[in-house]
Amino acid sequence: MPAPTTATDQAIADAAAHLRAGRLVAFPTETVYGLGADATNSEAVAQIFAAKGRPRFNPLIVHVHDAAQAAEYVTFTPLAHRLADAFWPGPLTLVLDQRGPSSLSDLVTGGLTSVAVRAPDHPIARALLAATARPLAAPSANRSGRISPTQAAHVAADFPGHEPAMILDGGPTAHGLESTIVDARSDLPILLRPGAVPVETIAAALGVSVLRTEADAQRPNAPGQLTSHYAPRAAVRLNATDVQPGEALLAFGPDVPAGVGDMINLSPSGNLTEAAVNLFAALRMLDAGGARTIAVMPVPDTGLGEAINDRLHRAAAPRPADSTLD
Repeated sequence: MPAPTTATDQAIADAAAHLRAGRLVAFPTETVYGLGADATNSEAVAQIFAAKGRPRFNPLIVHVHDAAQAAEYVTFTPLAHRLADAFWPGPLTLVLDQRGPSSLSDLVTGGLTSVAVRAPDHPIARALLAATARPLAAPSANRSGRISPTQAAHVAADFPGHEPAMILDGGPTAHGLESTIVDARSDLPILLRPGAVPVETIAAALGVSVLRTEADAQRPNAPGQLTSHYAPRAAVRLNATDVQPGEALLAFGPDVPAGVGDMINLSPSGNLTEAAVNLFAALRMLDAGGARTIAVMPVPDTGLGEAINDRLHRAAAPRPADSTLD
């Protein structure tokens, strides 16, 4: 596994050369680290699925520099234009109809006619997109179903045998949660995955309610919809008000149960933004401690709490029989 490389101008140029040659590169975004490939190169995109152990039916997000580049591959609706104007570059992904004929690899869409696109707001990601001059398919840079990476070291630990050509190190990510995904193909926004942009923020920007839909985990129409996802090796027990023998505690807020041993508090003050930033790194640290179960204190289900609880519920879900979490 290559050691993470500080993202200098030369390193970004080298990473862009790897991407244009059909190789994988891990890079930071403002949400989590992504495992990137040239989205127009099917052989390169296939390497993402192989490296992650990701099901081929699970679509990928295509990262672009701006709305103009996105419009080469998808059809913008009036709603999509409003959302892009309000939130791009940033942690909002839009699901739109694919513009045909398109140079995007069919693997990117997971067999759907739609494409998930976003313009990231991270200087390294944006410099890499500019240097590569191609759209980048980039799911989170971790094994499928595992905890998403918010530091370059997390990426380096996750891919024995399927190393990316480079890992660009941009330090810890700013948001700590993946992008919010919205279906923007009609007149009203439909939430497909809660994330770093709270639903309330989207509704306020548009002046309309954000609709919700029940995802089909067996046939997802956006990333992050599989029932078991974001999971540590340890079991996860939600809404814990106490800590049982042998458990580690993922705490939230000032009222921590007495007698706790291995514990990380997402936010002692109860700040949801701080908790979101710390979530995945804290789960990784507690998991590395060897506890069989991680008990998780309740987190409010408002604002960013909706996305935090989405990740925690998927982390606690029953693992598939063929799980790679070993």
